[in-house]
Amino acid sequence: MISSFYKEMTGKESVIRQFFDYSRARAAEMGPDSVFNFSIGNPSVPAPQSFTDAVIRLMQEKDPLTLHGYSPTLGQPSTKKAIADSLNRRFGMNYGPEHIFPTSGAAGAIAHALRCVAGEGETVITFAPYFPEYIPYVTGTGASLRVVPADTDSFQINFEAFLEMLDPTVAAVLINTPNNPSGIVYTEATIRKLAEILTEKQKEYGHEIFLITDEPYRELVFSGVEHPFVSAYYDNSICCYSFSKSISVPGERIGYVAVNPKAKDADAIVPMCGQVSRFTGHNCPSSLMQLAVEPVLEETSDISIYETNANLLYDALTKMGYSCVKPMGTFYMFPKSPDPDANSFCWRAAKELGLIIVPGDSFACPGHFRISYCVPTEQIEKAIPLFEKALTLQ
Repeated sequence: MISSFYKEMTGKESVIRQFFDYSRARAAEMGPDSVFNFSIGNPSVPAPQSFTDAVIRLMQEKDPLTLHGYSPTLGQPSTKKAIADSLNRRFGMNYGPEHIFPTSGAAGAIAHALRCVAGEGETVITFAPYFPEYIPYVTGTGASLRVVPADTDSFQINFEAFLEMLDPTVAAVLINTPNNPSGIVYTEATIRKLAEILTEKQKEYGHEIFLITDEPYRELVFSGVEHPFVSAYYDNSICCYSFSKSISVPGERIGYVAVNPKAKDADAIVPMCGQVSRFTGHNCPSSLMQLAVEPVLEETSDISIYETNANLLYDALTKMGYSCVKPMGTFYMFPKSPDPDANSFCWRAAKELGLIIVPGDSFACPGHFRISYCVPTEQIEKAIPLFEKALTLQ
């Protein structure tokens, strides 16, 4: 008998994927020029040449048995050390290789981190708007997910609602900054206040509350914006990172867990990740990809296009009359929908204009829609008149 749990999940396809699939079908039927696809966060700039050179050099010079052999269960030692050294140098931390666990992107990192600190009967809290895949990540631990409603004026943390949701069942808080879908970066004041509340509640409840940070957009921050390294503000923290966005390699599935050395049981969590892998069949990212990121840990692709696109689109939309909190990073924007039913608005825009945007309902923020502007700037320029037309759709 097949699993009823996973069978039921097949009927709950991601809304993002629904719009993406519609865009592909429309392009196949009506031609690619009929579609302006802003549905999915796939980087639009190439990986840095230094990454390509590193891969080629490894293929030419590295012993093939080492390069293509199994990675150690807890990751390649040289990669773990390089990541720890880089984080320490950049953010004033004290990581050792024993605190780093390479994963299949940030998704794998979050799933491992959650299973290490949350379980049956416990609660994980996150903040709207949030990445909808957090639901299966948390469900897989046996814990339940609580979502704090958004402060739609700023998309910083709604602390009043957060305090109402905190209780002794809370094992972890999961945050995403810079944020998908709002493009907002949590300020230092926000991070400090969050850390103070969690520190106080740990004492009150008599157990640790882990802060898990989802950080694939850490390097995608715009000019003049400060992005605090969250783990520097709270001891019981676990950083989950991906190279997918910073060096434009989402298909390579490479990221890591970084456990704060000051966390409770810090030295046990990475070995626990290895045991989580046994249950999930994770078994580390490829040896080649682990070794290939070592020389580019502090590099990025040419990501300046994202800020160019953000400014162009934000200025045009707000001039038209759209309401939007200005993004501070990532390659997402989250305007208010002119129709309170954002799902209906987005489908009308898709079917009548070929304008593919994603309703905010699945991000737990109805009445908004997400624009993923990691596309060539020319596509933004061509799509601007369509956004204006969308205002008049009935």
